[in-house]
Amino acid sequence: MPGENLSRDEARERAALLSVDGYEVFLDVRSAVGEHEGEGARTFRSVTTIRFRCNEPGASSFADLIAPRVTAVSLNGRDLDPSEVFDGSRILLDDLAEENELVVDAQCAYSRTGEGLHRFVDPEDGEVYLYTQYEPADSRRVFANFEQPDLKAPFRFEVRAPEGWTVWSNGAGERTDGVWRFAETKPISTYITCVVAGPYHYVTDSYERVLADGSTLRIPLGAMCRKGLAKHFDADDVFLVTKQGLDFFHEHFDYPYPFGKYDQAFVPEYNLGAMENPGLVTFREEYIFRGKVTQASYEARANVILHEMAHMWFGDLVTMEWWDDLWLKESFADFMGAFSLVGATRFTDGWITFANRRKAWAYRADQLPSTHPITADIRDLQDAKLNFDGITYAKGASVLKQLVAYVGQDAFLEGARRYFKRHAYGNTRLGDLLAVLEETSGRDMGAWARSWLQTAGVNTLTPQVLLDTEGGRIAELAVVQEAAGPAHQPAPPAGTPELRPHRVAVGLYRREGDALVRYARAETDVEGPRTVVTELAGAEAPELVLVNDDDLTYCKIRFDATSLDTLKERLGEITDPLARALCWSALWNLTRDALLPAREFIDLVLRFAGRESDIGVLQMLHAWARSALTHYAAPDWRETGAALLAEGALRELRAAGPGSEHQLAWARFLATVASREGDLRLLKALLDGTEKIDGLDVDQELRWAFLEPLAAHGVAGEDVLAAELARDDTASGKRHQVRCLAARPSAAVKAQAWAQVVESDALSNALTEATIAGFAQPTQRGLLAPYAEKYFAAIERVWGERSIQIGMDVVSGLFPSLQDSSATVEAADAWLRAHAGAAPALRRLVLEARDDLARALRGQERDASAG
Repeated sequence: MPGENLSRDEARERAALLSVDGYEVFLDVRSAVGEHEGEGARTFRSVTTIRFRCNEPGASSFADLIAPRVTAVSLNGRDLDPSEVFDGSRILLDDLAEENELVVDAQCAYSRTGEGLHRFVDPEDGEVYLYTQYEPADSRRVFANFEQPDLKAPFRFEVRAPEGWTVWSNGAGERTDGVWRFAETKPISTYITCVVAGPYHYVTDSYERVLADGSTLRIPLGAMCRKGLAKHFDADDVFLVTKQGLDFFHEHFDYPYPFGKYDQAFVPEYNLGAMENPGLVTFREEYIFRGKVTQASYEARANVILHEMAHMWFGDLVTMEWWDDLWLKESFADFMGAFSLVGATRFTDGWITFANRRKAWAYRADQLPSTHPITADIRDLQDAKLNFDGITYAKGASVLKQLVAYVGQDAFLEGARRYFKRHAYGNTRLGDLLAVLEETSGRDMGAWARSWLQTAGVNTLTPQVLLDTEGGRIAELAVVQEAAGPAHQPAPPAGTPELRPHRVAVGLYRREGDALVRYARAETDVEGPRTVVTELAGAEAPELVLVNDDDLTYCKIRFDATSLDTLKERLGEITDPLARALCWSALWNLTRDALLPAREFIDLVLRFAGRESDIGVLQMLHAWARSALTHYAAPDWRETGAALLAEGALRELRAAGPGSEHQLAWARFLATVASREGDLRLLKALLDGTEKIDGLDVDQELRWAFLEPLAAHGVAGEDVLAAELARDDTASGKRHQVRCLAARPSAAVKAQAWAQVVESDALSNALTEATIAGFAQPTQRGLLAPYAEKYFAAIERVWGERSIQIGMDVVSGLFPSLQDSSATVEAADAWLRAHAGAAPALRRLVLEARDDLARALRGQERDASAG
């Protein structure tokens, strides 16, 4: 049997053969406490009963289970020898009957990588916390099952836990005779089952709504976190957004929330942002804020809460058949997160964040050599794991926003309502969704799907402006569309670029006093290489033409020469925050495409970011500016650029309103770019209280932010970091300390960090991530140089030995991108040539990192030419 990496063909064959009537799962997790740290892998007992049917009696199949040991296997009353039927990841099932009962008694392993049943020991008080995380295929690490999304079934869970613990699962539960028993679920997929157990701090509320038939829907609400975070837990705000989301989705979906209760667990060492387990959503606990954060952080949390809630319908109620159509849940949840954020909460500027932050993720992913159609070709589970990317989430959501503009919001939402009712508790493919949208919109969705869902790459739209002979009015304004990039199946004729239909708004802007304002706008359908916007002929000559004004479509936008000159002089004068955010995003794309020198982008940030009103956009600009300096600036200009950014950050920090979120954002940015002696001295003085900036509260989280650059430049040593951990002896403090320790400028430190991550599996997922983050400091290129060769020598072994999550963290996080020379690109190419047979997912990660580096080198060359 092929092992852990289930293929699509195997899944289809098994789904054609089997159907599942139900699961009964018993877990005994009392072993989670009472054992001494370091005694080796802990295990827990897992007993699973699966009742299923086979439509070809006598046939063979297999169940999935990843476990150190199987104690007993029984199939239809026959005891099977575990050593003969279990190979470590699959249980062979021969001579199946029409109706079958499989019972598997196993010892499964607690996880330290965030995959399966994760066990966390809180360093603050020694308490143990458990939670599960399965997507795409890690429930088999906890109980025996058929691990694929289209074999849905009802689940009954029972959990025996240590005294004093509470246990939660998808259904409502109660404790009797020392065992927690949970109500049977609706038919759901294995990857969204869930168990959370431990001494969690738990807060309750409730939601009620009168439905269209006059009945009252009552949903018990719960929210939980570790006891150590209880003092920081603003559960009231979590519940507020939850109730607003439930109101919004009930109003628009016309299908009552189908899973009973609604618990939300904020859990430690979580690999993802969140997971949509019905009735028990799990989140990373960093969404509980230990210090002061900006409104952008609260908006991001609200967006994630709503994203996961949308999954209750898109993904949980109706689930994709296989991971090819992962977009049927993730693209919709990403779109619905922003849609409901703006429509139901206080975060009414959510589309600005979407345009500036989420789409930047999509644009990067869509220009990588690994780009893929939104409906992807997912051959196996490793492919699936890597396709939780910017294409599936942000590009898919952007395309749905375009679809709403194309068919109309009413037709789109009515299509969703029919989709839920028609396929409730079932599985779907692309065609099922297109069918209902054709019904409600009257449009041919096939052509739209071929252009937008079944091809890859991002189009570029550029305005062409022809003025009349006097130069005062527009004679003709056209939008030029360029190719989407490598076409994917179904492919157009050879040599033909993929030019998509776009519904766009084109805005014209001019100065009025000290402001740059829109004075004309037209919506049009862009098709083919050149589209004339007839509605704007005769308008006064613009100073700025903004294609894709209001962000209706998914594209990269460019500027004509006049517009680009205007932005370089007056970007901060654009009054509309969305238009301003779109211009910033376009300028960043120009920088990444080596069309705008990095130093010019940094200059724009220094001149205009201080006038940015939207805090989320400002924080994105800070991230882009640092990336421009680290990756796209010419090497001999980096020191100058760093000094300019630090000077600018300090200037804006002192000018910002005392106690404002802009002040906090500039303080954090200063910490990321500080390298000169004076800047480091200021950070140290702010830490020890010998200097203050009016209104700036240097709380614990900001203390750690200041300590990292001090550690990276040799100002804060191991003793200082140990003292800070004593001050903040928590799980969060430990992660910060580990990151700062790895950041120190010492060859011995780097060797130790490398060994901890690459040569050992002793660190948990969270501490692995922290070590990698500290290891790769942009100002330590010389120290890191020896690890380029070591990286290529180690990664195939690491990929084979470690879990896929840790493998991804190591391969992506330790790629020698800071060794920015053609020699590193050549080394990556040589590895790819020599490892043609390596796991495709591993090759993809290396290829993506190699492409990012090659792009950076082109940017550096462009920047050097501007020097």
